[in-house]
Amino acid sequence: MYKVMALDIGTKRIGIALSDFLLITASGHSYISREPEQEAINKIIKIAQENHVEKIVAGLPINMDGTKGFQAKNCEKFVSKIQGYEIIFEDERLTSDTAEENLKERKINFRKDKGLVDVESARIILEQYLSRIK
Repeated sequence: MYKVMALDIGTKRIGIALSDFLLITASGHSYISREPEQEAINKIIKIAQENHVEKIVAGLPINMDGTKGFQAKNCEKFVSKIQGYEIIFEDERLTSDTAEENLKERKINFRKDKGLVDVESARIILEQYLSRIK
């Protein structure tokens, strides 16, 4: 049995979410700083190992016209450095907006801690993936 991890990769932070072993639920885990890059990769691998992760779903910020811009290519480059896991890309268009709305509905003040939006975005990315594979 294994879990799936999702990453919302930004320029400053990376939001992390994890599935359960049944691959039904997605829960926010944490966020980490993106820099220094190798340290971020090491933290992701450590969390993956501690949680029996076999697959990593990386949110890919596709442009609204369906093309890959700078940030999408930047995400692909970052994720290519994570070795030992099956990597799956999931379209993450509008997840940050949805994440902010979800946090507002739950009355969570994210304005002082933007990392909460990154974690919620990762959870949404993972939820999309889990729904798609069912």
